[in-house]
Amino acid sequence: MEIIELFEELVKIPSPSLGEINVSEKIKAITYVNGINAYYDEYKNLIIDVPANDTSKKPLLLSAHMDVVGNSSPVNIHYSEDNKYIETDKTRTLGADDKAGVSVALMLAIYITSHPEIKHGGLEIVFTRDEETNMTGINNVNFDELKSENVLVLDSDMLGNFEIAGAGYTKLDIEVTTKYGGHSGNDIADKKRYNAAKLIADLVSKLPNGVFKREKGFTITSCNLGSIVAGAVDIGIERLLDKENIEKPYSKTLIGLCADNVINTSAYAHYSLRSSDKKYEEKLIEKFNKEIEKFNRKYKDLANARLNVKIHMLPFEKSPNQEMAKIAKIAGASAGIPIKIQSFHAGAETHVYANKVNKFKKKFKPVLVGVANIYSMHSSNEKMEIESLKKGFEFIKQIFLEYNK
Repeated sequence: MEIIELFEELVKIPSPSLGEINVSEKIKAITYVNGINAYYDEYKNLIIDVPANDTSKKPLLLSAHMDVVGNSSPVNIHYSEDNKYIETDKTRTLGADDKAGVSVALMLAIYITSHPEIKHGGLEIVFTRDEETNMTGINNVNFDELKSENVLVLDSDMLGNFEIAGAGYTKLDIEVTTKYGGHSGNDIADKKRYNAAKLIADLVSKLPNGVFKREKGFTITSCNLGSIVAGAVDIGIERLLDKENIEKPYSKTLIGLCADNVINTSAYAHYSLRSSDKKYEEKLIEKFNKEIEKFNRKYKDLANARLNVKIHMLPFEKSPNQEMAKIAKIAGASAGIPIKIQSFHAGAETHVYANKVNKFKKKFKPVLVGVANIYSMHSSNEKMEIESLKKGFEFIKQIFLEYNK
């Protein structure tokens, strides 16, 4: 079986988050035919174990997720007119994220099992569930059963990306409350009756948004205002739920249903904060706190702002041991692939591995790796460059061979 044939078999099977059973059963059937040991853990993640045939060498772990963005509708794949890409009929996502990674990892297991002359320290593979929504799959892996230290998470969107650090993800929630509400006509002249919706707009205008710190061309720390909820929203929601035909966009419909004759007493703002350096994250949060302290001094006894900080995902920090990066450069040269060693400003399963330990209480050393060029992922226009996946498999194969020299 060739890598493209394997990819097509897997990508044709719909596998929305927490609906991966059909694709995992297909993978399990392929491993059985090829004499490879595969089993489900308690959460129905699929684990593959190719035992070492040379115990003087170290095992390597590959990881990829089986779920895709999309529903259970058929995946009708097509080749582009120039035969360079695999895409869909534009009715849904392709799911190359992350069936490309799954295919490459599975193909490597098949390859080394069929070539017993290759001496190695073992190959472990973890195929997870629910990465695209809540990452419950990776968070339910039995890490203390895994022997490897080095982990290649095959889930980047461009071939040759070798990402050795990633930003953590923190959620910031601001609540503004006022002491006195009232009627927007009768009470509007009362200077004690501050409107919380107006106050949070003023506060947000003074808070940072966007890139906070860059180094060597890469974003290190940033924050993004995700939403502001203010005004008589509860009234609007109650009216919205009573409507049978809701017009889009929903936000405009909601605004039209909210009351404008209320001096509002509560308002909320929600931010995401991403950072791969803790000290800059702390400096950014300090800026938020200083503005909130100034706000509370200004409106003492009449209005109050509070900040809640919640860590959503710990950062994936650069390992001091860059053995895998050196191996990747050698493997990339052998496969004819330029390697981009860099950090990335988003979340992935690497972040979970980076903060866990293996069976021997050794901290995992994960890297996020691109094994194919995937364009417009998570959309109906998603497509994958065919030759890139072939090169991606060769790249991972060469990494494995170099790792076991």
